[in-house]
Amino acid sequence: MKEISVLELKEKIDNGEDFQLIDVREDFEYEMSNLGGLLIPLAGILIEADKIAKDKPVIMQCRSGKRSAIAIQQLEQKGFTNLYNLRGGILAWAEEIDPNMEVY
Repeated sequence: MKEISVLELKEKIDNGEDFQLIDVREDFEYEMSNLGGLLIPLAGILIEADKIAKDKPVIMQCRSGKRSAIAIQQLEQKGFTNLYNLRGGILAWAEEIDPNMEVY
């Protein structure tokens, strides 16, 4: 599984690179803190797979990187080859990039 660090993600954002960010957490988690990605909770990832780009890099994220890894495994079985897991998830983002971000 391909991974990306929060520092690499921040660089992509700062450089205005073309990619899609998918957040696989639940609504209440997203409302507390998010990175602006498209919310598709893990339970519905296969149902809503048509919302996920196939023609550019897609970074999947959750709280710690575990649920997004599961989402990637499921989607790769459906033929996706452009997926990257955000290593450490939003917890790593809060620790390394934005210490003021509310996490739980």
